[in-house]
Amino acid sequence: MRNADGLLALLTDRIDAELIERSPRLRAIANYAVGVDNIDLDAARRRGIPVGNTPDVLTEATADLAFALLLAAARRLPEAIADVEAGEWRTWEPGRWLGAEVHGAAIGIIGYGRIGRAVAERARGFAMRVLHTGPDGVPLERLLAEADFVTLHCPLTPETRHLINASALSLMKRSAILINTARGPIVDQRALVEALREGRIAGAALDVTDPEPPAPGDPLLDAPNLLVTPHIGSATRAARERMAQLAVENLLAALDGQPMPHQVV
Repeated sequence: MRNADGLLALLTDRIDAELIERSPRLRAIANYAVGVDNIDLDAARRRGIPVGNTPDVLTEATADLAFALLLAAARRLPEAIADVEAGEWRTWEPGRWLGAEVHGAAIGIIGYGRIGRAVAERARGFAMRVLHTGPDGVPLERLLAEADFVTLHCPLTPETRHLINASALSLMKRSAILINTARGPIVDQRALVEALREGRIAGAALDVTDPEPPAPGDPLLDAPNLLVTPHIGSATRAARERMAQLAVENLLAALDGQPMPHQVV
């Protein structure tokens, strides 16, 4: 970065104050993501360096993945598929691979922005009762207590770090399932592993972890009733191509002395 005028960053790149200060020519930062929690925005602001993101274009893809995880966890698809591959499927069994009913269940959406609202649209197609946080929503404690499925779509901030901790998990139904397609640190993973092992919630499906990927031997990887995918919320060809286009447009505009089309700072 010593001689770079612009930076195109991935969400896994840590753009901290030290990196920014050691990049004397830096005039623009374009994040290939909608979230910007990997960037020290205050440090960029002090240097007058604009920071851009890629909103809107990954909304539908991420909402699709969140609902896919919800369905997969509810119907125990990973376990059922693994049993077929292992030769455990011998006949139709009335009491095996029983999952949770999705149609008509209550879904709690934490973070009711673009993606949260898109998930709500999908949930209504399953006649689900939608609870959500926000100005016109319900208190978090009520949402956790009433929801059969809790899905996270809030940004990672100091206030939301470990928002889902042991106390929050204790408020959830024992039959509830947690879904996270936002950011890994929103969930206290140690508390989640304990809750899954003790059967205090029925299951979880995570597209994001802390860190990414989990280190070999991480207790998360051995937790029961847990489905983990490798941060593929925006992984459709259309979404990733449009994200790349927006990131480049942000970068080129700033380097040309113009406002970024999607500027955060």
